[in-house]
Amino acid sequence: MNNTPVIAIFDIGKTNKKLLLFDEHYQLVQETSKQFIEIKDEDGFECEDVQALTIWIKDSFDALLADEKFTVKAVNFSAYGASFVYLDEALNVCLPLYNYLKPFAPKLQQQFYDRYGGESLLAKQTASPVLGNLNSGMQLYRLKYEQPAAFARIKYALHLPQYLSFIMTNKIYADITSIGCHTNLWDFEKNQYHDWVKQEGVDTKLPAVLNCESIAGYTNNTIPVGVGLHDSSAALIPYLAAFHEPFILLSTGTWCISLNPFNQAPLTTEELENDCLCYMTFEGKPVKASRLFAGYEHEQQVKRIAEYFKQDTNHYKTIPFDAAIIAQLKIKFPSQNSSVNLKASAFTQRELTQFKTGEEAYHRLMMDIIVQQVYSTQLVLKDTGVNRIFVDGGFGRNAIYMNLLALNFPELEVFAASMAQATAVGTALSIHKAWNKKALPSDIIELKYFSAAH
Repeated sequence: MNNTPVIAIFDIGKTNKKLLLFDEHYQLVQETSKQFIEIKDEDGFECEDVQALTIWIKDSFDALLADEKFTVKAVNFSAYGASFVYLDEALNVCLPLYNYLKPFAPKLQQQFYDRYGGESLLAKQTASPVLGNLNSGMQLYRLKYEQPAAFARIKYALHLPQYLSFIMTNKIYADITSIGCHTNLWDFEKNQYHDWVKQEGVDTKLPAVLNCESIAGYTNNTIPVGVGLHDSSAALIPYLAAFHEPFILLSTGTWCISLNPFNQAPLTTEELENDCLCYMTFEGKPVKASRLFAGYEHEQQVKRIAEYFKQDTNHYKTIPFDAAIIAQLKIKFPSQNSSVNLKASAFTQRELTQFKTGEEAYHRLMMDIIVQQVYSTQLVLKDTGVNRIFVDGGFGRNAIYMNLLALNFPELEVFAASMAQATAVGTALSIHKAWNKKALPSDIIELKYFSAAH
């Protein structure tokens, strides 16, 4: 039987858990997906079922090893951030994996920021907007003061990707991409853990940091296992491998995140107030990023338009770009020089009676979203020598969005970038040397150019 050499990547999202197999050319050869019912923590708040996830990973891997179609050459993990798994002295999971959406007690948050220099200063030092439990370091601070006995039981706090690696290797490590994603833990100015981490004794729960390109250990004695990566940082890796001129990756989905790996300037107060933050590349370099909740708003407003014009929401997935409609809408709704609201676009306040057709309303929605997008992307673009924007995800397939983006950035090259499973491919590429003797592929990203002149 012809065994295909593969790397196995477990890509653990908040909703979908995937096992993906890539061959030596980084072509996807198999994908399986699973969803789990959330369980509840001690306060009745929904959270990840770590035990079910652990069993699924072990069972899936055992089944893969028994499959004669493949020879597993390596394993690695990517997962969502802001999530800790807590291990006790015996290296057993001893607490729930708390949901980062769980509300943080305002009084305790106030205590923390009052003690360590205030929200503005700490946000700048740690490149982390004030986000409560979404700053994963705050989860440890909360446990220390709200559940001191539980905090004392914790031997190690592992971010989720590193816990997944531990399942396979029994080795305990931290990773810079997880530490560096809006956790409040890392001082970007000093390039080390923030002073509060040591003062609160949190540093004793955090293991040694392992380079993302290194091997954490081996499973079945011979198969190398990576240390795991934060998903947003992993998604950048294929682009950093393929393109060396400065670029912005505009990753679109529920959130539209403009990632600029070529902007290492410290975050300003204005940027932090506009939902900018820093991620960390797998090489430990800061990536300035701005976030916009545009995918979610798009979904809600399309429902509103479709209902009003009595059309199916799927109709709006294929509407072509119409320059004549755009020109008419510019005359009909002259642009106002008012400040841009990043929380909601102007369309949320528009009456649908103003539009003759659903197509006209939809073009206006996209124009209003682009106003926000341009402002958001400009926050991380300025003075960085960037000459290209790569748009990946849902909006990259939206002709109206892409044409409007090109029109608003005439000095830049704007591309829709399509790539199957960028996060998983990036996770595989990070340990390329450990399993793959072939050269890095140069053709895994498909590009479609959109011109302002066109």
